[in-house]
Amino acid sequence: MEELSFIVGVIGNVISVLVFLSPVGTFWRIVKNGSTEDFESLPYVCTLLSSSLWTYYGITKPGAYLVATVNGFGILAEAVYVVLFLIYAPRKMRVKTGILVGILNVGFLAAAILITHLALEGDTRIDAIGFMCAGLNIIMYGSPLAAMKTVVTSKSVEYMPFFLSFFLFLNGGIWAFYALLEHDIFLGVPNGIGFLLGTAQLILYTIYRKARPSNDTISQGLLEQGFQK
Repeated sequence: MEELSFIVGVIGNVISVLVFLSPVGTFWRIVKNGSTEDFESLPYVCTLLSSSLWTYYGITKPGAYLVATVNGFGILAEAVYVVLFLIYAPRKMRVKTGILVGILNVGFLAAAILITHLALEGDTRIDAIGFMCAGLNIIMYGSPLAAMKTVVTSKSVEYMPFFLSFFLFLNGGIWAFYALLEHDIFLGVPNGIGFLLGTAQLILYTIYRKARPSNDTISQGLLEQGFQK
């Protein structure tokens, strides 16, 4: 069972790396055009916070080094994305991104580490970190709901990239399976939800991939979309 857990964890690491690298095309476009256009920085700031907390969780919990290693890579990837936002975003978005980084990636993260490290110990500390990580992951996995609404409204999958949906589906499934093997509820619950949402996105993609929306419905869908990623 321990060997199976290790193999599943390694597969999960590979898939997670692909998920972390999925925005590379977006940021190549940003660098090429010299502007972040209408893209939002919040998803990347939140993913940076999530990766940081999961790395802390993986370091704190015995035997969870696979969780720590892949999220350590996530910290590097998301930090690059956030820095590119600070370089190429218009002044208003740059200020907004800087404030979000200060509040979430510096203030909240430092407070979470200090409080759990100084005030808690043993399993209580691990549980507290796990609750924070799971809660943040559930919120992040729920973010594609805006894109799913746009797909239904506009009858177009243009703004819900297939490979991102596919890798989120694989990522949620493999880490939920790993959590089941390791009896880790904090990994299992958010990734189980991610697997279900990923499945729903793929079903929508199958339904609407051949649809031909009108320009009006696409415009309406874009107005209702929460953010681009």
